[in-house]
Amino acid sequence: MFVDERIVTLFKRNAHHTLTYWSVFFSFGLCIAFLGPTILDLQCQTNSTLSQITWVFFAQQFCLLIGSSVGGIFKRTLLSALAALFVSALVISIIFAIIPVCKNVLVLAIAMALSGLAMGVIDTIANIQLVTIYQKDSAVFLQALHFFIGFGALVSPLIADPFLSETGCGNHTENGTEIMHHFRNMLRHSQIAKHNITQSHLPHQGGEESNVHYAFWIMALINLPVPIAVLFLIYREQLIPFCHGSTPRLLDKDELAMENQQGTDGPDLEQKEHESGGHGNIFSCCQNDNLRGLPVSFFMIHILGGMVLFMTDGIVGTYAGFVYTYAVAPPMSLPHETAGYLASIFWAAITAGRLLSIPLSYRFQPVRLLMFNMAGAIVTVLMLLIFYTSNTFLFVGTCLCGLFLSSICPCMLAYTEDILDYQGCATSVLVTSAGMGEMVMQVLVGSIIQSEGSYSFLLCGMIIACIGFIVFIGLLLFHRMHRNYLTGTSKRSTMVEEPVAEPNGSAQTEEREDKGSS
Repeated sequence: MFVDERIVTLFKRNAHHTLTYWSVFFSFGLCIAFLGPTILDLQCQTNSTLSQITWVFFAQQFCLLIGSSVGGIFKRTLLSALAALFVSALVISIIFAIIPVCKNVLVLAIAMALSGLAMGVIDTIANIQLVTIYQKDSAVFLQALHFFIGFGALVSPLIADPFLSETGCGNHTENGTEIMHHFRNMLRHSQIAKHNITQSHLPHQGGEESNVHYAFWIMALINLPVPIAVLFLIYREQLIPFCHGSTPRLLDKDELAMENQQGTDGPDLEQKEHESGGHGNIFSCCQNDNLRGLPVSFFMIHILGGMVLFMTDGIVGTYAGFVYTYAVAPPMSLPHETAGYLASIFWAAITAGRLLSIPLSYRFQPVRLLMFNMAGAIVTVLMLLIFYTSNTFLFVGTCLCGLFLSSICPCMLAYTEDILDYQGCATSVLVTSAGMGEMVMQVLVGSIIQSEGSYSFLLCGMIIACIGFIVFIGLLLFHRMHRNYLTGTSKRSTMVEEPVAEPNGSAQTEEREDKGSS
C-alpha cells in the first residue's frame, strides 16, 4: 500500500479529532486572506483614510501573534483545548457577520483584533494536539492541517470577488501603486505618504455602492459548521458535565495510539511532558524549573527553528502582500486586473504544495523536504531577479515560490519535535515565531520598497531566504550536537548500571566456587 497500515490505523482511531482540527484551520485560512481584496470597500464603509485603515490589518496581525503566544495555556486538559477551539471558531463567524455593521475604523480594528486572537489560539492548539496524538508520524497530518489554511485562503477571495465594487467610493484607479504602498506599508509617515493621504479622504461622491457585506455574511455561514463540529466533538467525548456514557476519552485513545507507535520505548508521554514542560505556552516554558541542566543545544534548536520560520513565513506574508505592488510598478507595469491574479496564484500554489506534501512527507524525512524546499525557494527568487523584466516568468516564479514555501512550516514543526523527542515547547515557539515574522517582515520590506523602489522587493526576498537557509544549516549542526549529548548521556547511564551488576555477579561466582570446593 502507498500508506503504511499503521498510519491508516492511527488515523481511523483519531479520525474525528483529526478532521475537527483540520476544519478549524480552514477557519484560520478564511480569516487570513479576506482583508486584502476588500480593503477599498472597508475603507469606504468606515469613511477612513488609507493610513487609518492600515491599523485594522496591524491590529489583526499583532493580536494573532499574542494569541499564538498564549494559546498553549489552553492545552492543559482536553476540555480546555476543545473549548478554546470552539470559542475561537465561533468568534470568527461572529466577526464575519458584524463586519458589515462596523461603520467606524476603531470598531473595525477591535473586531479584527478579536479575530486575530482567535486565529492565534487555533494556530497553536491545533498544531499541538496533532503533534501530541501522532508524534513521530505527525508530519503527514501536519501537512494536511496546513493544506486547509491554503484552502481557506484560496476560498475567501473567491467568495469576496463577485461582490467587490469596481471603483470603490470613487476613482481609485489613479496612483494605484501609491495606494497599495499605503495599504501594505504600515506605520510610515513620509512626505509622499502624507501627500497621498490628503488626496484619499472618503467618502467620494458618485461612487458605486458596495455589496461586499454579502460576502462577509456568506463566509460567516460557511464557517458556522466549524464551531458546531467542535461542539459535537466535545459532546462525543463526554466532556460536557451532564453527558454520561461509555465512549472513551481522547487521552485513552492517544495513549493507545502512542503505545502502538512506540511500544515500550521511552517513558510515558505525560511523564515526559511533566519533566520538560510539555507543549505549554512560551511564558510557562521559560519559567519551567525542569529546564535547568539541559544542554545548550536543547534551547538553540528552539531558537534556530523559530528563526527559520520567522524568515520563511515572513517571505510568505511579504510576497502575498507586495507582489501586486511590484507587478504594477515599472519595469513590469502590468495592468491592475492582470496583477491582481498573482496573489490568488500564490495562494493556490501554496494550497497545491501542501496537498502534494502529504504523500511526500510519508516517503521522505522532514529534514530532506526542508532542505529541498528552502533551496528551491532561493533558486526561484534568484531567477526572478535575473528575469526581472519577464512578465511570463513572474507568474511562473510566483507559482514556484508558493510550491516551495508551502510545506516549510509543517515540516519544521515535525522536524524539531522529533529532534526534541516531543519534549520542550517547540510547537509554541515555532508558531509564535512564524506569526511574528509575517508581521515584522511586511512592515520592514514595505518601508524598503517605499524608499528604494519596487526592485528591492525581490532583493529583500533573496536576502531573507539566504539568511533563513544559513540559520537552517546552524539548526542541523545543533541537531548533531544534541544527538551526541543524548548518546553520551545514555552511555554514562549504562556505565553506571554495569558496576552495580558486576559485584553481584562476582559474589555469585565466589559462592559457587566455595560450594564446589566444599
